[in-house]
Amino acid sequence: MNARPVTPSDHPALLSLWQRTPGIRIRPEDRFEPFCDYLARNPGLSLLVEVEGLPVACLMAGHDGRRGYLQHLVVDVAYRGRGLARLLLERTLASLAELGIHKSHVFVLRDAPQALAFWQAQDGWEQRDDIEVFSMQGRHS
Repeated sequence: MNARPVTPSDHPALLSLWQRTPGIRIRPEDRFEPFCDYLARNPGLSLLVEVEGLPVACLMAGHDGRRGYLQHLVVDVAYRGRGLARLLLERTLASLAELGIHKSHVFVLRDAPQALAFWQAQDGWEQRDDIEVFSMQGRHS
């Protein structure tokens, strides 16, 4: 199975994959327009694997010029255990490295035990206990 870059036309199928995957939270940024904007700002970094024209695995990725950010690493239940997550991760990190990005972050929900187990098993990834994440939705006046 080969990975290919995500395109705007993949949005409906990816949204369906994310919605049926435990541990993935759909956010306003996952709507079509922000999704397309993200792809345009980070060309070729988000990848998916298809079977018979439908995505069975994906990884959304971008960067801010210094750090990579990985999101929605998902493998459909029927296709787990085949190395697809590692394939997507390795390809994405290689693409980021080509852009001079050598450090990446991934935010994993505490209530996503399979995702936590995956990241804890990856060589080189460190679970941080020295920071807390703060988020803001929109500007407040």
